[in-house]
Amino acid sequence: MDITYPPETQAFRSEVKAFLADALPADWHGIGALDEEAAWAFARDWRERLAERGYLSLTWPEEYGGLGLSKLHQVVLMEELALAGVPFGLPQDTFGVKMLANTLLRWGTEEQKSHFLPRILSGEDTWCQGYSEPDAGSDLASLTTRAVRDADEWVIDGQKVWTSGAHHCDWIFVLARTDRAAPKHRGISFLLVPLDQPGVEVRPFRMMSGQLHFNEVFFTGARTRADLVVGGVDNGWTVAQSLLGVERGEEAATNPILFKAEVERLVELARQYGKDQDPVVRQRIAWCWSKAEIMRFLGYRILTGWLKGAEPGPESSIAKLYWSEYHTEVTDLAMDIMGLHAQVPQGRPPLRTYRTDDPGAANSSASWSTTYLIARSGTIYAGTSQVQRNILAERVLGLPREPRV
Repeated sequence: MDITYPPETQAFRSEVKAFLADALPADWHGIGALDEEAAWAFARDWRERLAERGYLSLTWPEEYGGLGLSKLHQVVLMEELALAGVPFGLPQDTFGVKMLANTLLRWGTEEQKSHFLPRILSGEDTWCQGYSEPDAGSDLASLTTRAVRDADEWVIDGQKVWTSGAHHCDWIFVLARTDRAAPKHRGISFLLVPLDQPGVEVRPFRMMSGQLHFNEVFFTGARTRADLVVGGVDNGWTVAQSLLGVERGEEAATNPILFKAEVERLVELARQYGKDQDPVVRQRIAWCWSKAEIMRFLGYRILTGWLKGAEPGPESSIAKLYWSEYHTEVTDLAMDIMGLHAQVPQGRPPLRTYRTDDPGAANSSASWSTTYLIARSGTIYAGTSQVQRNILAERVLGLPREPRV
C-alpha cells in the first residue's frame, strides 16, 4: 500500500485549492448549507465551471476535449472537491461522464467517441444505466432483455429496474442478450439506446424516503442503430465489467471524507440534544469514528491497486459491504439521539438519494431521518450484502460454493 503523492500531483492539488478559493464565496460551508432551489442552481453553474476548467474530462485524451492527466490527478481532484463540499457535476454525470465516457474511450469506435463524448461533456445528452432486471439484479448475467438484429437496427424487448434518474435522461446504455443460445455470461451486448421513442416506457416509483429516483424501464420493440454496440456484438459482459471498475478509485478516495464529515455532524447532533455526556452514546460515537478511520485505510489499499491498473477484485466487495453496513449503524445512532423528534422530521431533507447528506447540511431531523431510510438501500444496490458475503466466502476464503439452481 502506497499513500504518498508524487510532486506533480501535489502541484496539481495546489492548483485545485487555488481554483476553489477563488471560485467559492468566503463564507462557503458546502452545498448542503443551501436550500433546495439554490443548491440545484449552484450545481448547474458549478458543472459549467468545471467543464470550462477541463476538470470534468481531466483524464480524457486531449483530442476528445480532455487534459490527458493521470488517474492520480483525478483522485486528487475528487478529494479536494469533497473536502470543499462541492459536487463533481450533476447526478447523472455519474453515468455519462464517469461511466459511459470512460467506457467509450476504452471500447468505443472512433465514430462513437467523436459523436457522443462532446455531447456528454456539454450535458446535451444525459445518460442512465440499464443493467438490473426484476430477476437479474445481483446475478446480472441472468438478464433476459433481448435485442434482435433487423437490417440496420436492433429491436429490443424486455424490462430494466432500479434505473437511477431515467425519468430525466435522453439515453440509456443497455445490456441485452443478443445470442440466446450462448452461455449466460456470453451472448450479451452493450447497446446505446435513445429513450425518447415509442417503444420505451419509463415509470418512476417513489422510495420510502419520499424521493423519486429509481425507475422501471420497459422496452417493447424499441430500436437503436446497428452501429451503436460498444465493444462488439456478444462482448457486452466484458465491457460491463470494465465499466463497474471505473468508480472504484474515486469512491475509495471520497467515501472516507464524506463519512468522516458525517461522524463530525453526529457529534454535534449529540451535543444539540444533550446526549454528548451519555456514556453509551459516547461509546457508540467512538465506534463510528474508528470505523470511519478504518474505511480511510481500506481506501488507500483499494487506491493502490486501482492506480496500478488492477481489475476490480475482492477488495471492492469488502469496501461495498463495509461502508453500507456501517452506514446503517451510524444512522441508527442518529435516530436514537433524536428520539421522538425523528418521527416528525423538520428542515430540509437531503438532496442526495444515496450515502450521506451533502457537506454543510444542517443537523435537522429531516436530514438524518431521510438519510436513515436511504442507508437501508445501500445494503441492496450495487450488489446486496448477502451477495458480497458469498463472493468473499467463495473467492477469498475458498469455502464451498453455494448450490446453483
